Amino acid sequence: MKTLAIITHTPHWVEDNTHYAYGPYVREMNLWIKQVDHTIVVAPKGDQDRSDIHWAYSKRIKHRIIPSVSLIGFRQKIRTCIYFPILVIAIFKAMRQADHIHLRCPGNIGLIGCLVQLCFPRKRKSAKYAGNWDPQSKQPWSYRLQQWILRNTFLTRNMQVLVYGEWANQTANITPFFTASYSQTQIPKQQLKTEIKAPYRFLFVGSLVAGKRPEYAIDLIQNLKTQGLDVQLDFYGDGILRETLEETVKLKELQDTIKFHGNQEAQVVQEAYKYSHFLMLPSKSEGWPKVVAEAMFWNCVPIVSAISCVPWMLNNGTRGILLSMDQKTDEKKISSLLKDALAYKKMTVNASNWSHQFTLEAFEKGIQSVL
Repeated sequence: MKTLAIITHTPHWVEDNTHYAYGPYVREMNLWIKQVDHTIVVAPKGDQDRSDIHWAYSKRIKHRIIPSVSLIGFRQKIRTCIYFPILVIAIFKAMRQADHIHLRCPGNIGLIGCLVQLCFPRKRKSAKYAGNWDPQSKQPWSYRLQQWILRNTFLTRNMQVLVYGEWANQTANITPFFTASYSQTQIPKQQLKTEIKAPYRFLFVGSLVAGKRPEYAIDLIQNLKTQGLDVQLDFYGDGILRETLEETVKLKELQDTIKFHGNQEAQVVQEAYKYSHFLMLPSKSEGWPKVVAEAMFWNCVPIVSAISCVPWMLNNGTRGILLSMDQKTDEKKISSLLKDALAYKKMTVNASNWSHQFTLEAFEKGIQSVL
């Protein structure tokens, strides 16, 4: 294939003729652009300084810069209306030049891309819907509109829509997909930490923002400690709630139990998965929570809210604990597992065996089949 056009809301940076974007996004897109000769990326330019979480593309791309837009707030909606023609023209031109069109959804740019792609019914297309595809979930109207357009096979022709999880009653163009972090060569030759013993190490990996509900993880750990259990919780990630959470830990006198490590390199987090017993993620919304699959890869049992495709990932509780978000109920589930070595061992083996299917090699093969 000659030319791939990627339509995305992810901000991009350029330094010394090298393009950068959010690390996990770039890691995936490098596998896409590896399959083609030329790549056009239609995306906004980063409005802040580039940081270590931004990685470089492995091949040269053509970056078509577009304005960043939002539908939140009156002023932002007016701004979006003003820039709408510019966005449509830029996306249309890229799609016209491409042999394959790839949309990154959901997002405001993805929504416009969904509309513009209707003009190219004969071109091969794909869309990666990186959010929650659950038809029963509560979502913004713009997300609902994108889902409706993508699953409408009369309007959207010649497109494969890649979604997280398996859902009933889907149209023929909807394909279950996944995201990978590790290579097949990294699969441990033997099972790691299948035994459970104190101190019980818990891990939280992600942004410290309201949507991830990190305070719920703190409350659970505090209550488990009150029961006399030797527990520890390590936070990896940063966000606007960090100072508030650190103050909460001080007030509760949990400084020896709960530690904050901030944003760390992938290798550091990988080592944390290896020595931790549990990953905690009481999130409000996810697409494919890659930290869950990563934790499972290293025999770290996930404790996650039952959202999006998580029940499917955890096989409704055989590969991890599904949180009910009721503290007493969730504490009972966790403390019971801490006291049942056989159940813990079975859960870690189930989790790692499942996660080991989703390697970078399998991911690349999946991308090749789409292209």
